Amino acid sequence: MKNTKQKHTLAWCVFLFIGMLLATPLIVSKFFLPSEIRLIVGEEHHFNFDVPLRASILKGEEVIIKDNKQHDIKRSMINLNKPLSVTMLEEGETDVTVSFLGVIPLKTVAVKAVSYQKLIPCGDIVGIKVDTTGVMVLGVGEFESDHDIVSPCKGLIEVGDIILACNGKEVDSKEDFRDAIEMCNSRKVVLDISHKGEEKKVTVSPCYSKAENEYKIGLWIKDSTQGIGTMTYINPDNGHFGALGHGITDTQTHILTPIRTGEVMEVSITKIKKGEKGAPGELGGIIDYGEESKLGEICLNNALGIYGKVDSNYLRTKKNEALPIAFQDEVHEGRASIMLNLTGQGVKEYEVEIQKVSKYSNEPSKGMVIRIVDPELLTLTNGIIQGMSGSPILQDGKIIGAVTHVFVHDPTRGYGIFIENMLNNY
Repeated sequence: MKNTKQKHTLAWCVFLFIGMLLATPLIVSKFFLPSEIRLIVGEEHHFNFDVPLRASILKGEEVIIKDNKQHDIKRSMINLNKPLSVTMLEEGETDVTVSFLGVIPLKTVAVKAVSYQKLIPCGDIVGIKVDTTGVMVLGVGEFESDHDIVSPCKGLIEVGDIILACNGKEVDSKEDFRDAIEMCNSRKVVLDISHKGEEKKVTVSPCYSKAENEYKIGLWIKDSTQGIGTMTYINPDNGHFGALGHGITDTQTHILTPIRTGEVMEVSITKIKKGEKGAPGELGGIIDYGEESKLGEICLNNALGIYGKVDSNYLRTKKNEALPIAFQDEVHEGRASIMLNLTGQGVKEYEVEIQKVSKYSNEPSKGMVIRIVDPELLTLTNGIIQGMSGSPILQDGKIIGAVTHVFVHDPTRGYGIFIENMLNNY
């Protein structure tokens, strides 16, 4: 009996060992290798994936691969456990198949060569106003109706849902929605809503509130968002811009805000609340909503920033030199700088230190850990504060990314996003 038990235990150990052995390459390829790598055409890019896998590439004369001793690699099977450099001489794309032991294919990585690109690093703090697509539900409440406490939407609509239409008519504002409910009186209303990205219809029966003398369905809603952030870059060729390095989310629901229209405008900074351990600081300011203060339009809000096009007048005021962008493989730990206009006296460069680089991370808005070391900036802010998101990060004469988040426990440190990830989204 004892020997049988020991045999079963040994068999399970062998089974688990084989399972781990087979699973490890899959895990490594999924979490430590990107699905896409971008290169500047004609430039040599250095990689050190340091993973125990091999890659098969159909090499042509347009692709040059060298080992860490700068010897040409002629064979098509490449060892990813050693440093290597890649140069693509022409614009285009080639697929690289990553395999285990050169036999079992695990993942296909697209390697793209793109043209040399320059952007204007901005650093201007701007006012941001976006109108949502439909109206966003912030809360589902209850109220008194005919001496009962009712909640018509309970179980039908959730916080974070987007109401797109009421009885087939599009809803563009809180006023539109309120008027539509009041017109229905006690009749049932059919609402088109977006719930976690999926559209569906729900039927709700309004109830009369004697206290407010109107029919209601018990929802707290909003149709716009305002705030302050930093513009990261402007493309001098077409005026396209990127800002923030992270998306605009609702402060209550933490859900990405779907936008219908949006604008960036001039803002006057009125106060700087310094960051402290456990209490992030913030910029306070007055947004000028006048038509003459409009700097551009926002057309996209996603997890990695807001994007749009600046007005031609604003573009002409940008005297900053356009700089080349750097892809992830070029970014390294060490000295760098961020650009920011905190005092209203123009954009200045402040010294920072890049403490950690997580290339091809699964959290694209957190590719770098940076530390503010510039004495002047530390005096002004104590580090990274709300409103600085989007401040462009420069290193070795190139734009490498933007500031995105602050560490709550240490305001001198925070995260940065690679510029490559911002550009891939727009």
